[in-house]
Amino acid sequence: MYHIIKYFPELTSAQKSRFENLGELYNYWNQRINLISRKDIKSLYLHHILHSLSIARVIQFRPRTKIIDIGTGGGFPGIPLSILFPEAQFYFIDSIGKKIKVVDAIITALGLQNCHAKKIRAEDINDQYDFVLGRAVTSLSQFVKIISDKVSNKCFNSLNNGVLYLKGGNITEEIESLPYKTEIFNISDFFKEPFFETKIIVYINLINNLK
Repeated sequence: MYHIIKYFPELTSAQKSRFENLGELYNYWNQRINLISRKDIKSLYLHHILHSLSIARVIQFRPRTKIIDIGTGGGFPGIPLSILFPEAQFYFIDSIGKKIKVVDAIITALGLQNCHAKKIRAEDINDQYDFVLGRAVTSLSQFVKIISDKVSNKCFNSLNNGVLYLKGGNITEEIESLPYKTEIFNISDFFKEPFFETKIIVYINLINNLK
């Protein structure tokens, strides 16, 4: 929790309470369903919650923004972001039912009114969203192929609608294969802990910006 307060000192008391409760909730559920490795659960706030919140250094989602977290797993990066942006709407999907069950339980326990979880494959989604979140789901080219028609062309945020994807390591080849303009943000520019030295956010502009 220290890392969250350090970088987001402006949190309301309600937001602080929800972030504090996340630790207990994930420890509880992780003993029942393996969402996070047993070793990594000790670094939940740094490796998962703060990592997710790095997206808030790139964009401040405006009210009524529709954001979908595809292949959400345990709810990252969507759940931490939904706490930070209570007036945006977050949708969580995963093809694994037990993971969605946990995400739904955490949403309910926290009283998050701006979140919706569903067991469904990304290919089967019929709605459109402003932004698509991903975190080590699949290759970028495959991810974009699946979701490119799920993004609305009506933009009202500081960035055009598109993908915000958390990755690590060298992804030069992956980006070169994409037909869209991309921008890379080094998370180490925002957070100084060694964990973030190789972590990046890939923003893929899906609106009228073909290379």
